[in-house]
Amino acid sequence: MAKQFSVYKGLQKPLIYKGFKGKFIYWGIGVLLLALVFGSLTMALVNKYLGGFVLVGIIVGGLFYTAGQQKKGLYSKTKYKGIFLYAVNLRRISQYEKRNRI
Repeated sequence: MAKQFSVYKGLQKPLIYKGFKGKFIYWGIGVLLLALVFGSLTMALVNKYLGGFVLVGIIVGGLFYTAGQQKKGLYSKTKYKGIFLYAVNLRRISQYEKRNRI
């Protein structure tokens, strides 16, 4: 008898971690690292309280920005609003057909 193996059906779904999907997980990690670097530099050069404020501010702002971008979709698409009219010149098409007939 042949062995039967179960098939994992979730291979085509994006990775999800704490509400962030796909590429936005990396955006969140990048925001955390950026906040850590700028917060620590501010703590070392200016003041530790200001550095803590900068750290928390960048984390909160960056994660809200990332969540906002995620609502637009996993892939960045340009969406135009409005009605577009395209001018069609049918005379040029008919001339082309007449010239190239065999």
